[in-house]
Amino acid sequence: MCGHQYICTALATFWTYDYVCSLHEEWTFLLRSRWTKVKALYIIARYVPFCFIIEGLYLTFVSDEDLNQCRTLINIYSCFGVISLICSECFFVLRTSALWNNNQIVLVAMMSTCFAIIVSFTGIWFTAVAASDVMASTIPGIQGCYWDSRGVLFFTSFILLFVFQLGLVSLTLIRVLQSWRSDNGPLYAVLVKHNIFYYACALFLSAMNVLAPILSSDSTYNSFLETVQVFVLSILATQMHLHLWNTDQHMRGSDAFVYLSISDMPPADRVV
Repeated sequence: MCGHQYICTALATFWTYDYVCSLHEEWTFLLRSRWTKVKALYIIARYVPFCFIIEGLYLTFVSDEDLNQCRTLINIYSCFGVISLICSECFFVLRTSALWNNNQIVLVAMMSTCFAIIVSFTGIWFTAVAASDVMASTIPGIQGCYWDSRGVLFFTSFILLFVFQLGLVSLTLIRVLQSWRSDNGPLYAVLVKHNIFYYACALFLSAMNVLAPILSSDSTYNSFLETVQVFVLSILATQMHLHLWNTDQHMRGSDAFVYLSISDMPPADRVV
């Protein structure tokens, strides 16, 4: 239990450090970029984890022996985590669609699969939370609400996420192989590098969350990996979007978004 407090505090410190380091770039992007659906998605993906952090810290330090209250707090915490994961994945659904020139068949297939995965993941996750053992610390000097995340349903939800991410990285690699001889412009290269690195990290973290409940009986370790996945994917998705936007600004030398020409990459402007 005490270890869980240290983990949450360390992750909160890391997140704050990342935010402070990118503060100038972030506010430049927020003030100078157009208001689009992607920008709204960025704001949600970037700032929902702050709520996730605050709720996580509150859970670890709250002095409350009411288990119903603890379960309510855990549900709120889980809700922020699921929203953050969904937004991070949606970023790369849009990017993968851009790589495929917004091919309608690919787009419909991805969106349908994404919707099914979101509904299934959310349903399984909150069913698992509802079925998990919730406890309030009774150890003197140690406070907080805790839950056991070692159930089958927890790693089943990450299996779904792993399969979805594997499908998206496969689409990215297929597209790269199809167009590797073509000169698609620097933004295309940035998108490909970002997609591959993001999915490599996402697949690794999802695999760890699938294996952790099987290999370890320590619920603190399992909870740590789940929280790390939320933080890391959110940071990757938002930082990569900032980098893509800055690359576009450097290329165009403009104070506003400028749509790419057909010869570069037609749909890339929709993800910048």
